[in-house]
Amino acid sequence: MSATRMMILGVVQWMQPVHGYDVRRELLSWSADKWANVQPGSIYHGLRKLSEEGLLREVATEQVGARPARTTYEITDKGTDEFHALLRSNWWNLAGAPDPFMAAFSFLPAMPREEAVAALRNRAMQLSAGNKQLSAAMGSEWAKQKPVYVSWMWELAMDRAEAEIRWCERVARLIEAETPYFPAQ
Repeated sequence: MSATRMMILGVVQWMQPVHGYDVRRELLSWSADKWANVQPGSIYHGLRKLSEEGLLREVATEQVGARPARTTYEITDKGTDEFHALLRSNWWNLAGAPDPFMAAFSFLPAMPREEAVAALRNRAMQLSAGNKQLSAAMGSEWAKQKPVYVSWMWELAMDRAEAEIRWCERVARLIEAETPYFPAQ
């Protein structure tokens, strides 16, 4: 949630005054749901909660025709302080993203070896496909309109994926070679 709080506060500060719809659209255009676990449904709830906490201020609510009412937000001084505290905490502290794969891998012996090998190779293939997609996006006109640090973030994601692809292939070969899972007793 701290990443979601930081992302919402940061986008509001950047774009203010801003409607919740625009905050949601901006974060989704960044694919923040994939790499920052910012779920689209949590954005409006987050805006309301941050407003209740005094971190955001509701500037206006307007309704046009039959459309739902739109609330415009600005960040408060308290919200700016919270954003900078979260920003610095996330820059200076290492935190691994929870990945359900790690939990599943901890039960490796419960999987038949052949299936574990296939699953690891499938994971490597999915990571590779993701890298190809990011690489294509980096060359697109859309990406050329973004700040250079966006491509740096994508490069980091691709490098991490490449490391995991190598790991998946190496472990798949070890499992195929019937490397024992437990130390000799």
